[in-house]
Amino acid sequence: MSKLVRDLMHTGLITCKPNATLGQVAVLLDQHQVHALIVTDRDGRPVGIITDLDLMAGEWLSSDEESLKTMRSLTASDLMTQPIDTVEANIPLTEAVNLLIEKHVSRLLVTDNGKPVGIISLSDFIASMAEKAQTSRNTVADVMSDAILVCRGKTPIASAARAMTSAGWRSVLVVNAKGKILGVVSGLDLLPFIKNGVNEKVVVRDVMHPALTIDLHASLQEAAKLMIENHYHRLVVTDKDDPDAFPLGAISTFDIVAAMARADSVWQKT
Repeated sequence: MSKLVRDLMHTGLITCKPNATLGQVAVLLDQHQVHALIVTDRDGRPVGIITDLDLMAGEWLSSDEESLKTMRSLTASDLMTQPIDTVEANIPLTEAVNLLIEKHVSRLLVTDNGKPVGIISLSDFIASMAEKAQTSRNTVADVMSDAILVCRGKTPIASAARAMTSAGWRSVLVVNAKGKILGVVSGLDLLPFIKNGVNEKVVVRDVMHPALTIDLHASLQEAAKLMIENHYHRLVVTDKDDPDAFPLGAISTFDIVAAMARADSVWQKT
């Protein structure tokens, strides 16, 4: 019997009000370690969705004091996406996969007879595949993660999915024997195999896409802008003065949101 959306979804909704500041949204995303919040009205009805990528706009546009003041005055309602893409809990997972691919989104609001009951996200699907087989806010170096998930090009995609799930990462960097970056495999690259089944002969080299890199001395605004323009959640950190060296780490939307959520962050000051 084929699985339904309700078999994989996360029940319950993590929400915020339309008038929540971007700093408050950052705190909620960081506390719950999620990529998005459902924005609800005074009656608890979903009216939009705000993601960590939406917050990146606030971070990179706030490059000077005047623009920072403007961006800090924005609320969830200013940056949220509406309407929210939804899916019924009782439909097959394959139909939900079709929706994610067609709409090019990372999550869907799950409803039961029209009533919101949970969320199903790209990470849920990747976990399913795996089971089957601050200091300163100035630069990337200040908030980046030194750890990085890598694999060789010949790694089977099922093994990559298991590694992503175990590490809690949404992508894995593909390198050659000398550590040179070949590409990256993300959850979106693996989605078609959720729908059509995993072919054990398919390796990450067959499905990877180009990796985006950023210099460790680049500003957070530059990192956020690069993420927004390319719809990436993670950038590979390199040293432009030593381009052939092994990657230094990664910076993700979570890293920047966590910096925005700190008590001493400019986003938490009133």
